[in-house]
Amino acid sequence: MLIHFRTRIRSRTTTNPFNPLQTLIPKSSKTLKMSTTQSDAKPKRPICPSCSKPARVCLCSRIRTRNLDNSVSVTILQHSLERNHPLNSTRIAKLGLKNLKVVTVLEVDFEARFEIRLLEPGLGLIGPESSGFDQVRETEMTQKAGFEVKGDGKCQDEKNRDLIDKNENPCEKLDKGSNVDAINGEGVVINATMIKYGVVSHLSHIWKVDIHGKKPKFEHILTSTMAKEALRGGFVVKKLERKKLEGNMELELEENEEFEIKVPQGSVLLFPSQNAIGVDELKSMHFEVKNLIVLDGTWSKAGRIYNENPWLKLLPHLRLDLDKMSLYSEVRSQPKVGCLSTIESIVYSLKALGEKVDGLENLLDVFESMVGDQRRLKDERLSKRTKD
Repeated sequence: MLIHFRTRIRSRTTTNPFNPLQTLIPKSSKTLKMSTTQSDAKPKRPICPSCSKPARVCLCSRIRTRNLDNSVSVTILQHSLERNHPLNSTRIAKLGLKNLKVVTVLEVDFEARFEIRLLEPGLGLIGPESSGFDQVRETEMTQKAGFEVKGDGKCQDEKNRDLIDKNENPCEKLDKGSNVDAINGEGVVINATMIKYGVVSHLSHIWKVDIHGKKPKFEHILTSTMAKEALRGGFVVKKLERKKLEGNMELELEENEEFEIKVPQGSVLLFPSQNAIGVDELKSMHFEVKNLIVLDGTWSKAGRIYNENPWLKLLPHLRLDLDKMSLYSEVRSQPKVGCLSTIESIVYSLKALGEKVDGLENLLDVFESMVGDQRRLKDERLSKRTKD
């Protein structure tokens, strides 16, 4: 099967290709009536360009101090369907925190490809001492059935053999997804292709791991000491979205870059996975958190982001041990106690990690007022319907 890749910018149109004047000629009086109705329609309500809220419920004046200089940076992976939700709290984080990056993440519709490059390509090749990153990941990996992460205990020559040598004995058993020849692109150490709902259809990387005939997974990479050391120094992940082009006899795919994210050393993912650890345990391992990655969306959307971005599994997972009920609970369904909004999760995490910047509590006050606005507007709509 022949597959072509191309970069293409396409725009949708409803114009009949056989009659280019179609959009200029009204078909019926119904069309004329619709245009008249549209011209008489009331103008849209003014929207604040900073917080993206209607002017009557603008949040900007409620934040006492903007651009708080948080020492732990925050990266928000925001579901594409969440950013325009009236109760989305990322808008508060964007106004309140200086060291913040928001990345829009799409669901995988057909295929997506991931390329990962190291920020420090030489790290992990000379056998440095075990780091906090190793301890955190080993704690998580030893909890997984079928995996045993052993201590280092290797001489330098043995460590270097963790990397795949193109000229090594072909009879030696290797992970099918670990052939360095499959890595495309300069500096790429991990290359993966994914289809819908988190199914990895291809995975290749430069490290040698033994998966005992199992299907390659991102978690397997961390069974290599060399891989853990290399990833400890941080990496850059690029996601390329693939779409099928319709109307062609041959299968043609267009590939467009969706995002490229720098994941610096000291990054952790805030996500309550089965093997996530608490802040106290993280501190006991002397792991210094420098960047907090947060998923923004409903719980189902956040789960979709997590499953369709397998590179997140390369990071230590952090959980918040809180019994607080989210302020969202009054206007938006939450599955259980401890399930918080994005801004609540960020503020409580930063405080637990020792962030001492003043003004974090005010962001929660702003969020509470935003929820109050939504509740009041909802009551007004219900009251109006009752009168009608």
